[in-house]
Amino acid sequence: MGIFTKTAGYFKERLSKTRDKISSSLSSILSLGRNIDESLLDELEETLISDDIGVETTDILVSELREAYRSRQIAKTDDIIPFLKEHITSYWPDRDRQLRQAESGPTVILVAGVNGTGKTTSIAKLGYILSQNNKKVIVAACDTFRAAAIEQLTIWAERIGVQIVKHQAGGDPAAVAFDACEAALARDADILILDTAGRLHTKKDLMKQLTKIRDVVARKIPGAPNEVLLVLDATTGQNAIVQAKMFTEAINVTGIFLAKLDGTARGGIVIAIKDQLDIPVKFVGLGEKPEDIAEFDPKMFVEALFD
Repeated sequence: MGIFTKTAGYFKERLSKTRDKISSSLSSILSLGRNIDESLLDELEETLISDDIGVETTDILVSELREAYRSRQIAKTDDIIPFLKEHITSYWPDRDRQLRQAESGPTVILVAGVNGTGKTTSIAKLGYILSQNNKKVIVAACDTFRAAAIEQLTIWAERIGVQIVKHQAGGDPAAVAFDACEAALARDADILILDTAGRLHTKKDLMKQLTKIRDVVARKIPGAPNEVLLVLDATTGQNAIVQAKMFTEAINVTGIFLAKLDGTARGGIVIAIKDQLDIPVKFVGLGEKPEDIAEFDPKMFVEALFD
């Protein structure tokens, strides 16, 4: 088992809000004795879209379902849920959802995301789990535009027992990143996690700052950043897609950390992210505690949604 692995039961418990919403809507549509017809498929389509699975993905699912019925692969409403489980799970091919790590020297993780998405808490979860697995972790407070951001990360660093590199509020974020890289090299750190600003006066300023930090890190540590994680708030539904598109314009996002998945009935957004962005969801936040982080597992996720 990997260090981020959680059980199927854990996923089911933490995704109860989304599952309850989906179960409630589907149970009325797939009522006992009802025939599969265009009316049922139209209702199913509306329901899946309302569950934030996404228009494009839903259209594909319902089209596949319609074809399966016509070709007699399915015959009754009881066949629909197993069909959906199988086809949704197949959307995620076997690809690396594990944390990318450097072959030698410190692994550098650049973390981006809009303020309020749970970015700092997500960094704390990553740092905590890694440190609990005998990794020497340093975090860097590169969001120098908000004193509260530096303070929050400092509190978390003390709580989870990892080192922090920080400057005064208002300083140059790239300078913090530079010093953090030097500290990681000098102290033989295994992991360096860089927090970044989530909002500046304009989108152009924000993206310029992110690319500057990325370039400074790349010059200081060859091959870095090894991972660029974008933190998205699951409770925002389709707005998360808009945020992801904005950030991918500026930096090469290698994975998504979907935060607050336990606190929303909009967990279907995971499926829409795969469909519209094709960026792997690598980690999910499933609670308030530092240990409430899991590597995304498509099969467990789909089973938890439709259980």
